[in-house]
Amino acid sequence: MSKSRKITNIYKSQFITYDLDGPEQPDITILNISYDLKRRKGWYVMRLEPGAETIAHVHEVNEEFLILEGELIEDDGTVLKPGDFVSYPKGTRHNSRTSTGCLLIGIDHDRV
Repeated sequence: MSKSRKITNIYKSQFITYDLDGPEQPDITILNISYDLKRRKGWYVMRLEPGAETIAHVHEVNEEFLILEGELIEDDGTVLKPGDFVSYPKGTRHNSRTSTGCLLIGIDHDRV
């Protein structure tokens, strides 16, 4: 048995109010899996309540995420559903919103 293993159950863990793109957004919460706030890299889980919208932002590193539940609507109108995996390269500007609510797992990283 590995003593260094970390197990996080995303359905039983405490999420906190999201504030990575500016002011706190109470209708968006985040669970830090391995996200390093100083480097702005790592894994996280985000929950967006129905009607939530992210602040438009530019990615300092690559961002990838997988929709687990609900729908996410990108600023170009693309509707993402469970099972959709999205990759945004460094320098991409976008924002997202949801009508139904959404749960996603994401990673911000430098690897190509």
